[in-house]
Amino acid sequence: MESSVQSLLKTRDSGIKSFISAHDVTNINALVAKALDYKANPLKDKTLGENKRIGLLFLNPSLRTRLSTQVAAANLGMEPIVFNVDKEGWALEFEEGAIMSGSTVEHIKDAAPVLGNYFDILCIRTFPSLKNREDDYSELYISQFMKYCGVPVISLESATLHPLQSLTDIITIKEVLNQQPVTGNRQLKIVLTWAPHVKPLPQCVANSFAQWVNAWGEADFVITHPEEYELDEQFSKGATITHNQDEALKDADFVYVKNWSTFKDYGKIYENDPAWMMTEEKLKLTNNAKVMHCLPVRRNVELSDEILDGPNSIVTQQAANRVWAAQAVISEILTPIP
Repeated sequence: MESSVQSLLKTRDSGIKSFISAHDVTNINALVAKALDYKANPLKDKTLGENKRIGLLFLNPSLRTRLSTQVAAANLGMEPIVFNVDKEGWALEFEEGAIMSGSTVEHIKDAAPVLGNYFDILCIRTFPSLKNREDDYSELYISQFMKYCGVPVISLESATLHPLQSLTDIITIKEVLNQQPVTGNRQLKIVLTWAPHVKPLPQCVANSFAQWVNAWGEADFVITHPEEYELDEQFSKGATITHNQDEALKDADFVYVKNWSTFKDYGKIYENDPAWMMTEEKLKLTNNAKVMHCLPVRRNVELSDEILDGPNSIVTQQAANRVWAAQAVISEILTPIP
């Protein structure tokens, strides 16, 4: 398998390698294979990042993303440094031409180049406001970091996408299929199903999963949700969309459970029908499907205990694979182009 950045991660016109969406990957299967190779041999490239630093900047909280990326970087010999911008740093201004007479203290044009001098790779985690769709979907925060920092940028989740999570999801699906291939003369079926929640959540994980499964192109992909919960077509186009959850679940091999708020009338919860919760009874409609969730999960709201604690749940396996997704991406950025 080729190991150069050029083979797996695309290079932007500026020459800065980035990882913010599925569009930054030229060969998903090759990147997945690299991640699974790291899972089998975590320290095989333990000197690749020697004497290099990776900065993890968080504008909102994290558990799996933060820790898995730290572990991945350490496995490659890098020094990871975490900075919680929202709690420990100055309030940053991102708008061009801003008159900074308000609460923001430092402009990204001044902060990002300094950070680029401190680190060899910069990882950014942002979060949508869920108040203004145009602002959130402009991806201003991560775009401004990329524009001004001068080093490769990895998204640890943005306003619209969560690429390391989605890469992990494909890794986990492939890992399961390597052990239990789909039998018979039929295509793999993957279902993304909406689930109830106690508060409005962003579309990031759902958008991203849809984008990656569509780009991967190796499954019959179905998205099911109540009416008015359509995702942005730039991410969902290519999937079959249905409001009938039972119909969607029929013969599914993998079921990804996730809540998201409304897109058109942005950031709302129109209904919280508990009938959309994934249960053991619904699982009977599937082809003994493996059940996935990105975590954290609201037990007995999104997913029942019987599912999460049962043999069909691969939620823990999925979360553990976050390390290998991050390690594969960081490795590709660190590997010199021949």
